[in-house]
Amino acid sequence: MGANYYSDPVVFLLDTVFSFYILAVLLRFLLQWVGGDFYNPISQFLVKITHPPLRFLRRHIPAIGRVDTSSIILLISLQIVSDGLTLLVTGVSFSFAALVLLSLSQLVSLLLNVFVFAIFARAILSWVTPGNLNGVSNLLYSLTEPLLSMCRRIMPDLGGIDLAPLVALMGLQLAKMLVIPPLQQLISLVS
Repeated sequence: MGANYYSDPVVFLLDTVFSFYILAVLLRFLLQWVGGDFYNPISQFLVKITHPPLRFLRRHIPAIGRVDTSSIILLISLQIVSDGLTLLVTGVSFSFAALVLLSLSQLVSLLLNVFVFAIFARAILSWVTPGNLNGVSNLLYSLTEPLLSMCRRIMPDLGGIDLAPLVALMGLQLAKMLVIPPLQQLISLVS
């Protein structure tokens, strides 16, 4: 039995728990930023599970305008701890600068993926249950509408066909292609 026999399950558990919580904090941050409905059951769930650390951080870290800096600090800290523990368990040595860059790269990727999946989910829900507004639909609408309305402003009117989701998805994919590789190159230079 090699080292991977024990380290793989530990890495899986660490990654699962941290990824879930990081996603919850990111969704809470995004919904707060776009003015999502916080009376929604999903929003209430996100608030309850993320409130303890954010309550502590908000006592010491003020918000900057509409940006909840406590959530950003918590996101970065959780991602650094998650990546650091994963690297420690697997026996990979990294400098702190490389660890920070790795964490930022993963957070940017997660942010872009959240928008991609939210746009897809919103499109599928609009086909399956058009006009039916439930908790999930409302949150998806709140989360994606700022991006989609920006795309609609630059798109010409095509007579009732909304290509804004397609344009937004192309833009998000392009952003992933332009932002993530340079960060990964920096990681290899710093480590």
